[in-house]
Amino acid sequence: MAFQQGLSGLNASARALDVVGNNVANSSTVGFKSSNAHFADLYAASMNGGGAVQVGIGTQLASVFQQFTQGNVTTTNNPLDVAINGGGFFNVTRNGEIMYTRNGQFHADKEGYIINDQDYRLMGYLASPSGEIVMSQPAAIQLDTSNIAPRATGSALGGNARMVLNLNSGEDVPAVSPFNDQDPLTYTYSTAQTVYDTLGAEHVITYFFAKTTTPGEWEVHATLDGANPAAMGTLQFDTNGTLTSTMPMSFPTTGWPITTGAETPLGSGQPNWNIDFTGTTSFAGTSTVNSKYQGGYAQGELSGISIATDGTVLGNYSNGESKKLAQIVLSTFPNPNGLIDAGNNLYQSTSTSGQPLVGVPESGTRGLLRQMAVEDSNVDLTSELVNMITLQRNYQANAQTIRTQDQIMQTMVNLR
Repeated sequence: MAFQQGLSGLNASARALDVVGNNVANSSTVGFKSSNAHFADLYAASMNGGGAVQVGIGTQLASVFQQFTQGNVTTTNNPLDVAINGGGFFNVTRNGEIMYTRNGQFHADKEGYIINDQDYRLMGYLASPSGEIVMSQPAAIQLDTSNIAPRATGSALGGNARMVLNLNSGEDVPAVSPFNDQDPLTYTYSTAQTVYDTLGAEHVITYFFAKTTTPGEWEVHATLDGANPAAMGTLQFDTNGTLTSTMPMSFPTTGWPITTGAETPLGSGQPNWNIDFTGTTSFAGTSTVNSKYQGGYAQGELSGISIATDGTVLGNYSNGESKKLAQIVLSTFPNPNGLIDAGNNLYQSTSTSGQPLVGVPESGTRGLLRQMAVEDSNVDLTSELVNMITLQRNYQANAQTIRTQDQIMQTMVNLR
């Protein structure tokens, strides 16, 4: 029996050394999770039972369990590298097959798909053309490299132009009348704002404010691209310097032609232009602009990609705007140790692992994402080297068991 016990011990030590060796070999593999060998003792079957005199016949490998503990997060120079800090696996697909991984070393292929080194495509929720994430069935993320379309000032998405300023209540009424945009003596204060038409062409509206003889009243005039001055109305303030006029003010619908360099005016949107001065005051003090907003922008080229902690993939454009392109999803499993290790840092789900629970990062038990970073292997080299020493001693001890049994049998054979 000692031969069988010793042999099982040798096999167990060799299998455990295989596990340790694999851990050591993958100590620099991104996203790798170390494993532990679990062993169980063996007893000979007995119909009558052995009771207290039953002697075991060795050991066997019961299972190899991976340790899904967090690895260190290391920064990189690749904007598409993503690390998971917490629970969950990336979903990746190739030829209709879905796999799972902790390795976030991604890059873009010629079609704009985000892929790993095995050409598996990263999956997530895709965005609508307007930039809204549609949380339906996850699909392969394809980066849209086309230009972002311009947005006209006053559009439904951009809303009205807005400006908040203070008009000095202590100013004198202009000495010269009537208003003339070329004569600073006919107005009290002026400021400008950039706006955009539907083709993304840039225009400048200059506002002129002239205090009147009526207490708390200011006339507002404006020019488009330095021409065609137009009266817009008046701003009325109460004795506390608070604006009481109804907002917004409308720009003139005629007299302000918009051209985009062509003989025929192409850009439109001007009839929708309004300006909202809500929040403007007339206190004693310097006339100044506190804030302004117009909601439009020119077309822009994709200049970079950023990934938020919740997995939102943002396209950053040359016009300073950004748009949601997709949102990375993560999957968790009731029993991660039921996953099959398919190699290449990939896992397959099984009936033992349970069905994947798909969701966005930072929801449930799913971790958050770090852009331009990867998760290192969680192998503790110090512990693995100590384990190697221990397994070597175990192997030597089991070999000694076999040697001792051999000596005993030799002694028995030599009896006369």
